[in-house]
Amino acid sequence: MNNIILAALPILAALETRGIAAFAAAIAISCGAFASTFAMGKATSAALEAGARQPEIISKLQTMLLIAIVFMESIGIYALVVAFLLIFTVQ
Repeated sequence: MNNIILAALPILAALETRGIAAFAAAIAISCGAFASTFAMGKATSAALEAGARQPEIISKLQTMLLIAIVFMESIGIYALVVAFLLIFTVQ
C-alpha cells in the first residue's frame, strides 16, 4: 500500500488545483455512493429477513424501510453536492 502512495506522489505534485479538486470530487462521490449502497443493501436484507420471520409486520416494515432508505440516499446526494462544490468552486 505504501508503494502505491509513494508512486502516486509525483503525479499528485504535478497536478494543478483543478486536478486535485477533480480527484477529491471523484473520491467523495465514490465513497458516498459506496456508503449509501452498502447501507441500503444491509437494511433491505434485514427487512426481508424480518418479513420472512413475521409476515404480519410487512406493512410496518415497508414504511420504516422506505423512510430509512430516504435517509440513506441522502448520503449519496450530499456526496454529489460536495463533488459539485469541489469541481465548480476551485479555480
